[in-house]
Amino acid sequence: MEFTASQVAELLNGKIEGNSESTVNQLAKIEEGVTNSLTFLSNEAYVDYVYETDASICIIDNSFKLTKPTKPTLTLIWVDNARMCFVKVLEMYQQYKSNKTGIDPSAKISDKATLGSNVYVGPNATVLAGAVIGDNSKIYGNAYIGEQVKIGTNTIIQPGAIVQDDCEIGNDCKIYSGVIIGGDGFGFAPNSENNYQKVVHIGNVIIENHVEIGANTTIDRGTLGSTRICKGAKLDNLIQIAHNVEVGENSVMAAQTGIAGSTKIGKNCMIGGQVGIIGHISIADGVKIAAQSGIGASIKEENSIWQGSPAIPIGEYKRSYVLFKNLTNLKARIDNLQKVVSPKSN
Repeated sequence: MEFTASQVAELLNGKIEGNSESTVNQLAKIEEGVTNSLTFLSNEAYVDYVYETDASICIIDNSFKLTKPTKPTLTLIWVDNARMCFVKVLEMYQQYKSNKTGIDPSAKISDKATLGSNVYVGPNATVLAGAVIGDNSKIYGNAYIGEQVKIGTNTIIQPGAIVQDDCEIGNDCKIYSGVIIGGDGFGFAPNSENNYQKVVHIGNVIIENHVEIGANTTIDRGTLGSTRICKGAKLDNLIQIAHNVEVGENSVMAAQTGIAGSTKIGKNCMIGGQVGIIGHISIADGVKIAAQSGIGASIKEENSIWQGSPAIPIGEYKRSYVLFKNLTNLKARIDNLQKVVSPKSN
């Protein structure tokens, strides 16, 4: 990949200062910029680097006022929002890198599977009978697509991801390496001999459009019915979603969170890392849950914020935490008062 400053400026609707024919073939942080790299400046804390960087092109906020000349080898592209413009460049760069098509000779594809146009299936990937893969989707090496799986258009299944039988993934999704979609839920029932009898799970997982699932996250299939990740949701790495859970539209969830079976998460929720949520409850729309919190009951108030284990509303948590931090001092004061009120007899 190689682009000129004029091409980048046209993409970003920016104004060039310097050599419009300067070329770049890689991206870099401004403090690590090298020749032929593209970088950006949107934080005043890094402004000194713009005078020192060896990068060839720098995207820079219009709001900045430079106090001295930059290196003659640096071309500036002035824009309204350098960070968002750099995100746009990153997206273009990623699309360029992942724009693969064709079937690797080592891929194993059932003749009863249906592949759309411009589909890529990588080395040692498996696509079983009845699977349908939409146009422009990518199935990378060692990924596994089970029977009757449906995958929409422009979706990426990264290396080593597994999508079990009957599951559905929408359009414009990204499933990262190590993800397992559609494994059995953790369901057992004690029998008359006091042994645990496995409950068979015959449901599936449905992932709607524009969803991202981070590496090594697991999403279990329903006992009956579906586990559902709704449109626009973003899940981090190492998350456990149990059977029949529903994650609402545009909700985001950080790493190592676990949600037990049949819980319903509302729309636009934000859940921090290492949060634990019990089963068979509901979380209202817009709720925010701080990292390492434990949710043991339904949260009905929309747009509320919770913290702690067991979690309580954030205001109560902060007031309680002030007291908790001072327990040692409070105990000492109580001990002193006891000595005054009930002095030991000589």
